[in-house]
Amino acid sequence: MSDTVAEMNQVLAEADCLVTEPQVHAAIQRMAEAITDRLKDSNPLLFCVMNGGLILTGQLLPQLKFPVQAEYLHATRYRQETTGGILEWKLRPEESMQNRTVLVVDDILDEGNTLAAIVDYCQSKGAREVLTAVLVDKLHDRKARPDLKADFTGLEVEDRFLFGFGMDYKGYWRNAPGIYAVKGL
Repeated sequence: MSDTVAEMNQVLAEADCLVTEPQVHAAIQRMAEAITDRLKDSNPLLFCVMNGGLILTGQLLPQLKFPVQAEYLHATRYRQETTGGILEWKLRPEESMQNRTVLVVDDILDEGNTLAAIVDYCQSKGAREVLTAVLVDKLHDRKARPDLKADFTGLEVEDRFLFGFGMDYKGYWRNAPGIYAVKGL
């Protein structure tokens, strides 16, 4: 077994499970119901924020009870590091947002700099309105703006270094079956 695999297995073994897999599925179902109620008649354009939003989007889409056009974009501040830097666009959306309702789906609202930049970008491209959906809102007072909240939030979780259900630790464990906090972080 490689050192990386051993290290990542140890990270999961020592981590605290903050939210179990059934609790995550229940939160996604509640989000889907709220999104359906709000957007069912609006012909929205949904953007999955890669890579973190992949698992949430994949589980959310089949539960949305209306026609939705789903695309993706890729913007990051982390590049497999544990702290964020400057926003880097790896893939900008190409689909026209002009006069559309846009729903941006991501894994976590931490400080919110990445999500805020994506929202600003969509607005600059003519979106009628831009809504956000995140699986996790991390509870702390370091948000990019004091009033920053997602329009649809699955769970509120304590301020620790999280991984699982799309969130990664050094590029690994996006696939962990729950939401975990790294020991000591």
